[in-house]
Amino acid sequence: MSTTDNASTEASHDPAEATAATAAADAVEAAAGSQLSTAPEEDSGPVGIGVIGWARWIWRQLTSMRVALILLFLLSLGAIPGSLIPQNSVDLMKVAEWKRTHASWVTVAEKLQLFDVYTSFWFSAIYILLFVSLIGCILPRTWQFVGQLRGRPPAAPRRLDRLPAHTSWRTEKSPDEVLAHAKNLLAGRRFRTEAGEGHVSAEKGYLREAGNLIFHVALIVMLVAFAWGKLFMSEGGKLVLRGSGFANTLTQYDDFKSGSMFDPDDLPPFSFTLDEFDATFEPDGPQKGTPRDFKAHVTYSEGADGKPKKAEIEVNKPLEVDGSKVYLLGHGYAPIVSVTDPTGKVVFKDAVPMLPQDKNLTSRGAIKVTDGYKNKNGEKEQLGFSAQFVPTFAGKGQGTMLSQFPDANFPVMAINAYHGSLGVDSGLPQNVYQLDTTKMQQFKKENGDPLAKMLLPGETMELPDGAGSVKFEGIERWATFSVTHQPGSGLALAGAIAAIAGLAGSLFIQRRRIWVRAVTGKDGVTVVEMAGLGRSESARLPQELSDLAATLHQQAPSASDPVEETPEGERG
Repeated sequence: MSTTDNASTEASHDPAEATAATAAADAVEAAAGSQLSTAPEEDSGPVGIGVIGWARWIWRQLTSMRVALILLFLLSLGAIPGSLIPQNSVDLMKVAEWKRTHASWVTVAEKLQLFDVYTSFWFSAIYILLFVSLIGCILPRTWQFVGQLRGRPPAAPRRLDRLPAHTSWRTEKSPDEVLAHAKNLLAGRRFRTEAGEGHVSAEKGYLREAGNLIFHVALIVMLVAFAWGKLFMSEGGKLVLRGSGFANTLTQYDDFKSGSMFDPDDLPPFSFTLDEFDATFEPDGPQKGTPRDFKAHVTYSEGADGKPKKAEIEVNKPLEVDGSKVYLLGHGYAPIVSVTDPTGKVVFKDAVPMLPQDKNLTSRGAIKVTDGYKNKNGEKEQLGFSAQFVPTFAGKGQGTMLSQFPDANFPVMAINAYHGSLGVDSGLPQNVYQLDTTKMQQFKKENGDPLAKMLLPGETMELPDGAGSVKFEGIERWATFSVTHQPGSGLALAGAIAAIAGLAGSLFIQRRRIWVRAVTGKDGVTVVEMAGLGRSESARLPQELSDLAATLHQQAPSASDPVEETPEGERG
């Protein structure tokens, strides 16, 4: 049994004959290989005459796989500005800050819609063209692939020895026996077989093109899922004090953003209450203060009359309610503060959330008394207190107002007191964690120094001239949650998995054909030929053919060479 790669070695002694054989083999391989793919043929230029011809040529170019890949690359490039430049749909304050720091680029950025990248005309154009291109690629290839699935393996070429992988041997088995063994062998290896006159044709690897089609269909599914999610998404943040609750309505959110086709009525009705919040930290060593675990214990209910249920929300372990996910984002402290007026009446008492400044939860905030306070002259006035809170103070004379540990081991609050107008009636939004003192005056001590004091829980700071007092009542905890509703995420995940599976199939599955021919030679001995052809050159095809030939050779072993008789006159 002998095997040859590329052209038959029998023609290698004559250069002209070898050249002709190689050319013929290339022609046979190209003709047979073109049938192994559903890819459309390349179009060299416009077809027809005039506008119709140009339209057909443009359509063929748009629906080519090359253009689809170019558009996919452009879509990836187009997403870069959306990641580097703040977007109006995400954070208007960051957009305003970017415009202040990059004033010379604002005109260009606005003309290119760089603050609304994902809804810009150029990004939408790329997105739609890619969508059309992929559909135009897939539909004709799908029909061709269905036709191939219904077809049968082609008949064996006349010269099998010109195919890239070829082997032959002689056997004493009859041609019918050899072909029967060959058909059973190939069918057992999951080849699709077809018996012909004096040969058996077999084909395998149809799933290669199926993987290619699945990959491109999955891309369309992912594009649809991303567009769906972008248009109908909603995401909001909410700070919740321990013991307080939240209802999923638009007015309950501290901040909220949504897609262009989102309807507030689409918010799923549910609510939850923060029952307890647990936080543990490394107590000692070089990792002292490093968070170990955060956990929010909540009671939630679905719908208006849903039965209350207990749940725990941890970092990266959200609570899923009616298609929405509730994520735990952060936590902090809220000192409980009470304020009295000159008559001793309590005009304010509440837990005031403080914004953490470092990993040890050194926090800053503002206490604003907007209503109910009258000074000793009976005039209405507003009070404001800028506050700094540390859960673990180093001790008097041992350091500044910087926390030494995230837990509330030695809580201290330092406050500065102001009176006047907070500016809340101007109609302009204010930061709840900052105090606008442009229209306020700071309380002074008798010696003229600004009134400021560090308070322990239970301590009180008296305002000068009997203006009232401020008391540090205690400490409460808060946690921030993000409620997201992202339709299409499950579809996008399914599309991504299908794309990976389809890509793996198109890369690792090989489309190939095997032919076995058995004919009776002039001396009455059967000549067996086997040859293989693949879509692309691969070392696996000759190896597979060699393995199949070795297995068939066991059923149809080589015939022994005839023994030549010696004339009697030449015998010794």
